[in-house]
Amino acid sequence: MKKILILGAGLVAKPIVQYLLSKDYEVTIASNTVDRAEQMIENHPNGTFVFWEATDEAGLDKLVAQNDLTVSILPYVFHVMVAKHCLKHKKNMVTTSYAKPEMKALDQAAKDAGIIILNELGLDPGIDHMSAMRIIDHIHSNGGAVLEFYSICGALPAPESANNPFRYKFSWSPKGVVLAGNNDARYLSHGSVLEVPTKDLFKNPFAVDFPMVGKLEVYPNRDSIEYKEIYGIPEAQTVFRGTFRYKGWCETLNIIKQLDLISSEKIDMTGMTYADLTLRQIGVKSLPGEDVSSLIDYHVNDTREAVANYLGISPAAHSIDALEWLGLFDPERMNRKVDSTFEVTSDLMIEKMNLGLYERDMVVLQHTFLAGYSDGRKEVIRSRMLDYGTLATDTSIARTVALPAAIGVDMILTGSIQATGVQIPVIAEIYKPILEQLEHMNIKMVEEFGLPLSENIQ
Repeated sequence: MKKILILGAGLVAKPIVQYLLSKDYEVTIASNTVDRAEQMIENHPNGTFVFWEATDEAGLDKLVAQNDLTVSILPYVFHVMVAKHCLKHKKNMVTTSYAKPEMKALDQAAKDAGIIILNELGLDPGIDHMSAMRIIDHIHSNGGAVLEFYSICGALPAPESANNPFRYKFSWSPKGVVLAGNNDARYLSHGSVLEVPTKDLFKNPFAVDFPMVGKLEVYPNRDSIEYKEIYGIPEAQTVFRGTFRYKGWCETLNIIKQLDLISSEKIDMTGMTYADLTLRQIGVKSLPGEDVSSLIDYHVNDTREAVANYLGISPAAHSIDALEWLGLFDPERMNRKVDSTFEVTSDLMIEKMNLGLYERDMVVLQHTFLAGYSDGRKEVIRSRMLDYGTLATDTSIARTVALPAAIGVDMILTGSIQATGVQIPVIAEIYKPILEQLEHMNIKMVEEFGLPLSENIQ
């Protein structure tokens, strides 16, 4: 019986564990969260838990050696460390994270060891790669060229659960979601490279009408231009990758960034209230040691108006409502010393914006292609996925991240994947069977061909 090592017991681990146990593999979860790991195993005779800290390299080395394949769902900073132990023992490896340059540098060593280190096998990255490549290969095999390519993905609360001013709830890595708001972005638009500095990331979203959901806003996601090479579409004049959000998120995050409220810079917050911090960000000095217990209405209203005036917007603006709802105008003491505004803001968001046990999340994914052919004909091709989580069991984000990885593990161990080296799922040997198996699990891209040019994104 083949043995699989799962490193980490985070939010997306459960579907991987349960899928592989159902295939009669021996599965060992190595983690420092005992209760969560034991819940995933559910007393299955082939499931084992080992207490392990990510800093314990000696323990990692023994675990890797004892198993046939390692799945790392640790934070990305640990993946290269894990990969080096897999190389040492010539054991295959799977992750759902982006393949960083340090990981790509191990490609030849992995080929020499005869193993595959398969990265980006989740949702985004993962299903987005595979579903895009299926259509790109279709266009190329029919003698066509990809003239424009748009890929947009979002992990969101289902519409009935989007009931706060941000219209967002966390179903995965909360700190990561907020931190991503500090990214720059760049993309190719009709032959021109457009650079979007972090301060402008949320300023100019555009809308896409997604069936059964309604209008969603889109902002650019990191560096889209590198996908010309990754997807083998050098002919493309437009390449844009974006993120879906409900209306309200971009407006509010733009204000949060203008106020520098997700900065990593450390400042002394001793004795400060949330309102003090917000007023500090607009250059208004608070009275030290002020007793605010009897001035709640005054402080909330005064802070609200001061922030609106500083930003040059109405005090009745939706984004001002959202900041007040979040608690950034409250006279409550923060009980912090030296800290960053990122930690303050993200902690408030986590406290108020977690997806409830009996609330559904959803994943929305859309690719839009403009394809051109040698006879002058053009067509728009669209591929969409809408997936909902199930109440009190698996979230959609957990299913769509975990199950591609789980299927990939099974394919490697059964010999269906023969490729070696550091890979991502953009080759047909990998993406075709995984997409087919996902469809049997009701995780399916709905593809439309021959659409008129009016159906293009922009």
